[in-house]
Amino acid sequence: MMTCAFVLSDETILCRQTPNGWWPLQVELAHSDVSSEQAYQLGQVTLFESLALPSDVNDANNANAVTVQASIAITDDYAIARHITLPSILDSCDLENSGINNGNVEYSINAFIAYRQLITQLPIALAAQLSQAIQLLRWQADTRFCSRCAAPTVAAKCGERAMICDVCQLRQYPRVQPCVITAITRPNPQSGEMQILLAHHHRHGQQKTAPHLLQSSQPLLYGLIAGFVEVGESLEHAVVREVAEEVGLSLSDIHYVSSQPWPFPSNLMLGFRASYAGGDIVLQEDELSHADFFDLSKLPRIPFKGSIAYELIAQIANEQGISL
Repeated sequence: MMTCAFVLSDETILCRQTPNGWWPLQVELAHSDVSSEQAYQLGQVTLFESLALPSDVNDANNANAVTVQASIAITDDYAIARHITLPSILDSCDLENSGINNGNVEYSINAFIAYRQLITQLPIALAAQLSQAIQLLRWQADTRFCSRCAAPTVAAKCGERAMICDVCQLRQYPRVQPCVITAITRPNPQSGEMQILLAHHHRHGQQKTAPHLLQSSQPLLYGLIAGFVEVGESLEHAVVREVAEEVGLSLSDIHYVSSQPWPFPSNLMLGFRASYAGGDIVLQEDELSHADFFDLSKLPRIPFKGSIAYELIAQIANEQGISL
């Protein structure tokens, strides 16, 4: 009996180049390659099925792939150590120099592709399962020793997702870090057009000339206000606090919209919308370099499709009859 597995290297997934873009590759594992007693041994994890909501499967070309998912995820190191046969893989340097990243090829090429790049084109359920794989494999690597007594841990049997200390019996489970991300709107005080608050974060870099474009600049990336939920606060409290800390504004009409698993490193993004209630923008300068309300018809460069930030912005734009 054969089992299919995704192959990962850190936050990249082994994919095959197709005419429609990169697609996660599933390699076949012999029964001897799969741990029968421990579902979570170092470098190998069993994945729970990721079920799509009916509204998630909207791409006829990709819909069938949602039901054909690998049940195992392994690292490339695990595959090498166990002599599992992998297809020929193009390394990142050769991939960049080959100029085939646009998907317009007539032959199959295999390479490790970043998850951030894949989620722009994958069905939600498949992207969520790959996110699950990234997070579980990282959790394994980070919990090889007990956080209480430093003794080595072993994986729980019977399919339980836990690493157990044989000395003090502490059980360590995968942790999810809740984060709030908020789309804040107001009418333009002069024109009445709906606006959205966007901010440029230092981590997104500074404006600079792109090496392949003469006399041109790569526009700055602007996103929504986001941050981690603190101990002892509600999600709504976290929204109010983060917005007050980062831009000094007050809000009204705060309501939850949707969520997205985000494996950087192990977050659950909880999307909210809110209305501007008052205040002047005062930047938290160690986090942000600029923030402002932008007309929906004149948006700067925003996060990529597939991210919850993009979906929140697109939802508001669509309500105003604007297609991103």
